[in-house]
Amino acid sequence: MQTILIAEDEPAISQVLKVYLVKAGFQVVQAFNGTEAVEKFHSLSPSLVLLDVMMPGKDGWTVLKEIRESGSCPVIMLTALNDVNYRLDGLNGGADDYISKPFIADEMVARVRAVLRRSEENRPDEKVHQFGSLTIDFTAHRITLAGKEITLTPRDLSLLLFLASSPNRTFTRDQLLDEVWGHDYDGSDRAVDLSVKRIRKALAKWPASEGEIKTLRGLGYQFVVEE
Repeated sequence: MQTILIAEDEPAISQVLKVYLVKAGFQVVQAFNGTEAVEKFHSLSPSLVLLDVMMPGKDGWTVLKEIRESGSCPVIMLTALNDVNYRLDGLNGGADDYISKPFIADEMVARVRAVLRRSEENRPDEKVHQFGSLTIDFTAHRITLAGKEITLTPRDLSLLLFLASSPNRTFTRDQLLDEVWGHDYDGSDRAVDLSVKRIRKALAKWPASEGEIKTLRGLGYQFVVEE
């Protein structure tokens, strides 16, 4: 059974989330401040974290940063802040999705399932591909650069795997949103740009002579390598 960590300081909201997630077949653990959330994350290794932005102790941004320093566990941000900049901050910080309050409980469960599915699903290409010093194992979902493993969030990893599965092919932002974020995603296509930015940062030591994720202005993105 998959475990969901709910980090939410308002008991009523946390309980509603718990009831619906348990009904959907998940095991649920609750934390009511940022410090407790970090402690339970490290001790329990949950399958996914529902993370409120405004919490005592440590706010959601700080908790997200600490989670990302430890690995690629999927994180969905919970926020009552409607400003698009806050949403972009979350995505830029490595969140896999965000849900605005007030939320519809059934939609929240669907979002959780979608993020978990994306983090677990296998790509059809089951080979290990070498792109110079960059090695991509499409079966194990493992990325290494010059022998050193690269850690990415599930969403960023899915995007890199998708682009790398079709080298030198151009994909529009809409295509990438459909394939990686899912048809039910209703956010901005800016999420693609932020994801590519994080991937490029993770692959900063990959020599440009071996390949790159190229921006084609007005068209989209391309995983460019020498054939």
